[in-house]
Amino acid sequence: MSWFYLILAIIFETLGTTALKMSNGFSVLLPSVMTTIAYILCFLFLSFALKTIDVSVAYAIWGAFGILLISAIGMIFFHESVSFIKITSILLIVLGTIGLKLAQ
Repeated sequence: MSWFYLILAIIFETLGTTALKMSNGFSVLLPSVMTTIAYILCFLFLSFALKTIDVSVAYAIWGAFGILLISAIGMIFFHESVSFIKITSILLIVLGTIGLKLAQ
């Protein structure tokens, strides 16, 4: 169940960060409210996951997959730049996280 909670934490972190971008510095009400709710749920589910998953592994997975998803959303929906170095760097973050889990 802890891995399910970690997946939910990643999803809500991604939703929260996307809404944060859309809130325009907390000046647009609906995305601002969505940001707050998503981050509350994100940290709630992350805290549940940390009951049985090592904090180093959980945080690395949460961070890496959050970066991966937010980067993809930024490139696809917010027209952020895409480059070989950016893609390679994101993949290295994910590979480092996998290495951390395997070293456990």
